[in-house]
Amino acid sequence: MPRLERYFLEHAGFNVEFTKDGVTALARARELQPKILVTEILVPKLDGLSLCRAIKADPETNKILVMIFSHLQAEDRAGEAGADAFLTKPLDEALLIATVEKLLESKKSAGGDLED
Repeated sequence: MPRLERYFLEHAGFNVEFTKDGVTALARARELQPKILVTEILVPKLDGLSLCRAIKADPETNKILVMIFSHLQAEDRAGEAGADAFLTKPLDEALLIATVEKLLESKKSAGGDLED
């Protein structure tokens, strides 16, 4: 996740952990079980679509919400990979935060575990 998106999320009060590649992101997701994982499509070692597929295919991580963003027009591919949301870059801070909040609220409404 680029610095700007990270800044937006931290500024809105979210705890953010940054990883430099998709393989590390997958390992950290398995370890930390975050409520939401935000990724770009174009990341080293394991692209964001493959990362999303791996998260959603694993019973231990498939409840993690995945939001993908990209400058590529790839909303259909993100949906096919199992993404819960897709945003096109450049990201608008308000839209990014609203989308994250909406995803978390929908999970909470569906009875998902959002305890810290």
